[in-house]
Amino acid sequence: MKFKSNTKQRINVIQGLRSFKNTLPTKVKKIINKKGQIYSKTLENWKKIVGDDLFKVCYPKSLKSANSMRKSTLNIMVQRGHEIDLEYSRNLIIDKMNLFFGYNVIEVVKIYTFENENIKNKEKKVINLKKNEHLKKISYIKNEKIKNSLEQLSKLIRLK
Repeated sequence: MKFKSNTKQRINVIQGLRSFKNTLPTKVKKIINKKGQIYSKTLENWKKIVGDDLFKVCYPKSLKSANSMRKSTLNIMVQRGHEIDLEYSRNLIIDKMNLFFGYNVIEVVKIYTFENENIKNKEKKVINLKKNEHLKKISYIKNEKIKNSLEQLSKLIRLK
C-alpha cells in the first residue's frame, strides 16, 4: 500500500477507505462533541422526558449552548392549540432534562408554533364537499346502488 500525506486531514492516512471520524474537519468534530451528543440523546429520549401527551404534539427543534452572552436554550416546536399545555410544563421539562443528563444542560425553553398539515387538509376537504361539484361526479356513476348510497351520504354531510 502506498502511504499518502493528505493536507486537509489531521493525520497521515493510508490510501483507500477512511473512517467517517477521520473525514470530518476538526471544527465540525468540536461542534458535534459539544452539541450533538446532548441534542441526539434528547431526541432519542424525548418521549420519556415529555410524556405521551406532549410527545404527540411537540418536538425539539434545536439546542443552543450557553456562552457569555446567553443561557443555554432548548427550542421546541408545538402544534397550534397546544401551546398552553407546554407552557405549564416548561419548568418540568427543564428539571427532567437536567436530571436526565446529571447537570444543568438547559436553563431556558422557547416555544414555537406550527400548523398541523393534516388539519389544513381536512378543512379543505370539508369545504370542497359543501360545493355541489361532487354531485356532478356522482351522477356519472353507472351502478345505481352505489349512486344512491353516495347521494344519501352527501345529504347527511350537508345537514351537519
